[in-house]
Amino acid sequence: MEGGTRLENANPLIFQRSGERQLTTEEEDEEFADPIDDREIFDLIRTINDPEHPLSLEELNVVEQVRVRVNDNDSTVSVEFTPTIPHCSMATLIGLSIKVKLLRSLPERFKIDVHITPGAHASEQAVNKQLGDKERVAAALENSHLLEVVNQCLSGRS
Repeated sequence: MEGGTRLENANPLIFQRSGERQLTTEEEDEEFADPIDDREIFDLIRTINDPEHPLSLEELNVVEQVRVRVNDNDSTVSVEFTPTIPHCSMATLIGLSIKVKLLRSLPERFKIDVHITPGAHASEQAVNKQLGDKERVAAALENSHLLEVVNQCLSGRS
């Protein structure tokens, strides 16, 4: 954080990152159409940077593979995320970063649902409503400052 801004969660718990997934021969074969699965989605979002700390969402346990659900046949992806504290002011930004990463990475046929783990945030319903509203998400991404912050979350670590 710049300019002496006080962190909401100055000492977050840090979790061990999961190992890299071993690709099967079928997954490496570009001719073979393998379905998108939970781990593939988790691999896309686990390295997203937290907007407040120099850590990934996986390292802060904000995202976990067990909270990712994919139905390739129905073209649906659902991701629950858990902010590190119940009053996290960055929850909407974190959810928006996850949603943008998936929108940019997945085929357009997928319907993407990103929401807070039930009971994990004081403003859970309001944040989920914002993340579920296509017009609000589109309007947020038209804000150049907000888009810059989201892109920073999606970029590799400096």
